[in-house]
Amino acid sequence: MANLAGADLRAAELGNGIFSGAKLTRANLSEAKLYAANLEDSDLTRADLSDAKVLSARLTKACFAEANLAGANLYRANLSEADLTGAQLSGANLLMADLSNARLASANLFKANLRDVDLSGAYLHKTKLARAKLMRARLSGARLIDADLSGADLSNAVLFRADLSWADLSTARLFKVTLTEADLTKANLHKATLWGAILTGANLSGANLTEANLDGADLTGANFDKAVLDGVDLSTADLTGAKGL
Repeated sequence: MANLAGADLRAAELGNGIFSGAKLTRANLSEAKLYAANLEDSDLTRADLSDAKVLSARLTKACFAEANLAGANLYRANLSEADLTGAQLSGANLLMADLSNARLASANLFKANLRDVDLSGAYLHKTKLARAKLMRARLSGARLIDADLSGADLSNAVLFRADLSWADLSTARLFKVTLTEADLTKANLHKATLWGAILTGANLSGANLTEANLDGADLTGANFDKAVLDGVDLSTADLTGAKGL
């Protein structure tokens, strides 16, 4: 098990390297090339991987707590069960990455590319995802309590039974999103676009839906108890069995 804590590996060529279980705390890996590298179970707490190339890397169960991954390219990386608590990932490319069951509480993913990502079962409490691209993302069972998704694009994403209570989804794009049985208690959906969204059995109690666009939305069995619906047109939505209206 290699001990590379605090090592200076800036712009290093480490493609296909095997670092599983390595200690890389506070290491400087900025602009490093880690294509298809194996970093499973490694400890990268507070490491600097800004602008690093980590495409198709194996990062299962690795710890990136408070690490800097701003601008990093993690295309198709496997981060399942990884710990990214408090990590900096603003502007990072996570296209088609596997983040299933990962921990991302308080992480910063502002304007990150998360298209086609797998975040099923992930823990995203207070995660900053403002203006992030989450088109076609898989977030079933994810916990996004008090997360900031303002201005994010979740078009065609699947959030079956996701917990979005107290989340900020103001001005978010939610075209044809699947929110079946999702918990949106007290969520902020002000001016959100939910055209054609599927919210069957969703809990929207106490949610702020002021001026939200729900044209063609499926709200079958949804709970709107104490929800704020000022300026909302529900004339084209399916309200069969909806409660609290």
